[in-house]
Amino acid sequence: MLLRRWKANGLKVGDRIESQNEIIKFCQFSLITVVKTLKDLEAEGVIRRQVGKGSFLVRAPWAEAFYRIGFFYNRDVVGGGIFDNVFYTRMVMAFEKQVVSDGHAFIMGSFRHGNMPVEVFEALDVVVLTSVTDETGLDVIDRVASQVCLIDHVVDHPRVHSYRIDFAPAFRAMVAHHGGRPARYLYIDSELPTQELAARRRWAEDAVADAPEGSSLRMLKIDPESRSAANAEALRAELEAHPADVIFGHANAEWEQSLEELAPGAALYPMSLDPAQRGFTVDAAGWMADVLPRIYANFEDRQAEGQIHAHTATFHP
Repeated sequence: MLLRRWKANGLKVGDRIESQNEIIKFCQFSLITVVKTLKDLEAEGVIRRQVGKGSFLVRAPWAEAFYRIGFFYNRDVVGGGIFDNVFYTRMVMAFEKQVVSDGHAFIMGSFRHGNMPVEVFEALDVVVLTSVTDETGLDVIDRVASQVCLIDHVVDHPRVHSYRIDFAPAFRAMVAHHGGRPARYLYIDSELPTQELAARRRWAEDAVADAPEGSSLRMLKIDPESRSAANAEALRAELEAHPADVIFGHANAEWEQSLEELAPGAALYPMSLDPAQRGFTVDAAGWMADVLPRIYANFEDRQAEGQIHAHTATFHP
């Protein structure tokens, strides 16, 4: 219990630990049990006790150079499994490759909005969650001692570091690329309720607001994970009623052929983690090479305030 508390509070070697009386208050153990526990920790070289000064941490067993890092995706979002989604497949493959090459252990799993594998999280040093939405119960953050990080989602929490893709500059570059004349833009949005998707909608609106006079922006919300006829019909109806010159956003790769048939003259710019593709791209390997050193540093400094870290997407016409 003491090691878990010190790990969660981000204690470092040299930090003073609680006194015997303070420990008794929060753990409700007897004085005899607390004294014995502290003596055992001293014998194991974890703490050093100094008469008149207190006890200090001299070794942090949870902060060894070898980390156990878990990557977990949301089954309620990626229903067919993570390898059924090209975006997340590229993300997890790049993440795993970097973790293993750095000499750490990698584990992958899944969760649901209201069901987090807390016991598994507790056995890890770092827990990385992706495909999180506003419906996902994140109270687990305050229940585990592991460092919890979010990828492709942003949450305001003092202990959480969020890693997002910033599409704003790429959206502006797209508008500049078509800036010589007014254009009709269609942004394909996801139905998922997330703060990150809301931010992307704002970025799209801001970018098109700077387009030449007469330009317009429409948004169509569909389920990017679904291959249903309803999605195809929604796209067809939208483009028949409101022809578009530029289609961009969450365009599933399987829909590209259909979109090209429905709007043969339109420019199509999907989002991708493949830098060789057209549209808004991020090099997955480069992104993870940026993310993981921050994760390691934040794990070593557990008292660091949570932050939002942005990786910028690139526009390829």
